[in-house]
Amino acid sequence: MAAAAVPGYSPGFKKPPATLRLKRKRLRRSDPAAAAAPAPAPPPCGAAPRGPSAPARRNPFSSLDNAPRAAGSPQPLERARRPPPAGASPSAAPFWQLLEPVCENKPARRAEPPERTNILALTEALHLPVAVPEVPSLPSHEFPADWSIKTRLLFMSSKPFTWAEHLKAQEEAQGFAQHCRATETNLPQSIQEPKLSTELRCAFQQSLVYWLHPSLPWLQLFPRIGADRRIVGKASPWSQDEALQQALMSDWSVSFTSLYNLLKAKLCPYFYVCTYQFTVLFRAAGLAGSDVITALVSPTTRGLREAMRNEGIEFSLPLVEESRTRKQNNSEVNLETEVANSLEVGNNTEAGGEPAPSDDDDDDDESFSWLEEMGVQDEVKKPDTISIKLRKEKHEVQMDHKPESLALVKGTNTFTLLNFLINCKSLVAVAGPQAGLPPTLLSPVAFRGGTMQTLKARRINAKARVHSAYEDIFSLEIVGPVMPHALHSLTMLLKAAQRGAFSAVLYTHEPTAVFNTNPDSSSPALNKETVHKDLATCGLHPKTLEQLSQCPTLGKASIRFLEMKDYAYTWKS
Repeated sequence: MAAAAVPGYSPGFKKPPATLRLKRKRLRRSDPAAAAAPAPAPPPCGAAPRGPSAPARRNPFSSLDNAPRAAGSPQPLERARRPPPAGASPSAAPFWQLLEPVCENKPARRAEPPERTNILALTEALHLPVAVPEVPSLPSHEFPADWSIKTRLLFMSSKPFTWAEHLKAQEEAQGFAQHCRATETNLPQSIQEPKLSTELRCAFQQSLVYWLHPSLPWLQLFPRIGADRRIVGKASPWSQDEALQQALMSDWSVSFTSLYNLLKAKLCPYFYVCTYQFTVLFRAAGLAGSDVITALVSPTTRGLREAMRNEGIEFSLPLVEESRTRKQNNSEVNLETEVANSLEVGNNTEAGGEPAPSDDDDDDDESFSWLEEMGVQDEVKKPDTISIKLRKEKHEVQMDHKPESLALVKGTNTFTLLNFLINCKSLVAVAGPQAGLPPTLLSPVAFRGGTMQTLKARRINAKARVHSAYEDIFSLEIVGPVMPHALHSLTMLLKAAQRGAFSAVLYTHEPTAVFNTNPDSSSPALNKETVHKDLATCGLHPKTLEQLSQCPTLGKASIRFLEMKDYAYTWKS
């Protein structure tokens, strides 16, 4: 049958054998040196012999452009011919040539990290950005108390964390029992086989427990500030049901009162009240260098502070007072300098010098005497009392929602604050995804209506290049509301399990960082024995209690990076 009679036949189409013959023919015409090429090696046993003038077989699919290449032009990627495996057909050789360059250019499944020498660089490789200052603290056997809530911890060490996973059912149950009974666990300085230490694994489970109210499994109830985007779309049957909202608030009020009673009886060291606008930290007497119950509220607004004043709650603004004191001290120093300068000027005047201008000119500028001299004192409207009051309150309004708006409540005023928060209508959102949802209560010990929760822990392994060699870096990630006691308990466990060498990156819930402000720097230091005796049954380890009883020293900052080497801590904030 003629080719034109075949339907769909294209005269330009050639079958692979015809293509190979055409390529050989063109190669002979364009490359006269091919005839002078040495004879190819004899074919393997069983292969068909080639003609004496036939060149080495080329891959017909590698390039469709058969034009001769210019001298000096880059050659395509070629690889030495590899003999086919035993038992394979010789015709499979072109497929080896076709696939091998592709395998060479294929990127690795996981790119090796560049040279790194510390945890901060490795966290960047793991897409964990963190910003810390460059100046670390001096080595110390203990790090300062951090009263901020951490949302995530990333511990890293050169030794594995195999002891922190796959806990047995008996170990998990023992850890819960030790937490409920406030069992004190004292580990040795170094554990040789951490994975086989049942005591270590039970203590690890014990340190992960915290108590929460309300408990709604389908909602993440911490953090609450800025959580609208995370909660939107979730089921909230109480948002349109007023009776259900009242039931939730009534149950929440009972839990809140129970926590305060435990705190007053020194059976609870501290707890947090997390609303959608601000957070409150209640601390028992004896903690943070205070001999009375304290409550810190941050951030606050002018409206909230006015409402607290109207309820008779006495409070102070520590950061504002600190700033005012600093300015007064600076003004006193400036006044002394001015007096000294005036004395020098007087001496110079007596010696025949010219007197310097006095500061009375500034007072004259602030008065209205110059208006009388111009004769327009009746035409210019002077500021009234309302304008003067607004001018004085301008600074107070400007500090709303900022760390400087931190309010401190002490002593019996904390009970008044309790009643105020229970009856405060603005405590619960009236619109949005958090509408009708009571604030979150976080506590290290059990309380009425509280639900036992555990922090989530998982291991992450990576490799880092150190001095032109790759080393295994083991990490342990803790996710959840990590309170101050849990951070200290975990570091004590890692100190023994990792033999005094580990690093940690701490992620802070920023609105709570200001809780590290010293509430009263002028108060005398408390007796450690008295604090330990009064708070012996609060549920904290004695070493953790000793750390939390110290006066805060971090100010508005919080610990971002913590490292232990040779059983000594350094940190950055």
